[in-house]
Amino acid sequence: MARTWKCSGLRWSAEGPVLEWEGGRRTALTWGKRVAFGVEEGGVRTCVGARGHACPLGVVVPGRSTGARCEECARLDRAHSVAADTLADDPRPYRVYLAWFGPGMAKVGITGVERGSARLLEQGAVCFSWLGSGPLMAARRTEELLRAALRVPDRIPYADKRAVRAVLPGTAAERAAELAELHAKAVALTGWPESLDRAPFRPVDHVRVFGPAGVPAAAGEVSELVAGGAASGELVAAAGPDLHLATGSGSGSVDGSGVVVLDTRLLTGWGLVPGAGRGFDLPVRALRGAAGEGAGVQDGLF
Repeated sequence: MARTWKCSGLRWSAEGPVLEWEGGRRTALTWGKRVAFGVEEGGVRTCVGARGHACPLGVVVPGRSTGARCEECARLDRAHSVAADTLADDPRPYRVYLAWFGPGMAKVGITGVERGSARLLEQGAVCFSWLGSGPLMAARRTEELLRAALRVPDRIPYADKRAVRAVLPGTAAERAAELAELHAKAVALTGWPESLDRAPFRPVDHVRVFGPAGVPAAAGEVSELVAGGAASGELVAAAGPDLHLATGSGSGSVDGSGVVVLDTRLLTGWGLVPGAGRGFDLPVRALRGAAGEGAGVQDGLF
């Protein structure tokens, strides 16, 4: 009987995306690598717990949930996160950043200095620039200042990010233009905390990190995993938690393109088995905006 594996999620390292598994195993993902797995027959998706602890009740969670946590574990996990504003005494330094995901889609956020740009890669930021660094509460106040003064959100749905990947501007300068304008407006604002050191505008572009040029645009996305289902495809690109898989001959797609987006957050909580030799038979829905003007093979991200 094949061993069952539990995925802990996708992480980004200096070498690229890495799938992590319970027990410490890591699988490096490189372009052209075959990603193949099956979902345990008769299995159910169970809560992954919180803060490194298993869910005491082993609650069954919905297949379409990207969090894979029951209500109680989700509450416990958020209560100990920086995003919940409950760690006011955290002594570590933090950075404030502006991130861009596509036309009209920029956000402000904070991340620990020790994490470098990992948080931006995990979010699928096409490009970003630091705004400043300092104590946590100073970084948080700066984030709130920008949200209120510039009307820049601190969250952008992943569905919106996926919808524009095939039609991004072709050059790094074009992709950074909106960020440059926002950065200039941000540093001109009054009310910045004195303990936050401002940073100059230095855009970092992730297009080449996320995938090679000329990759066909994806037309579909996996909506959920199901017991007994399987996925198999060649990794052609990745951004944030998303893997873009070429499934071949249109299998698994909605329009025959054969490229499907798999949000790896859907893997957590399931028992997975090796899928060598199996096809692609997971539920796939149309990718919003995939058939819009400009979709197809292009020189940018996907």
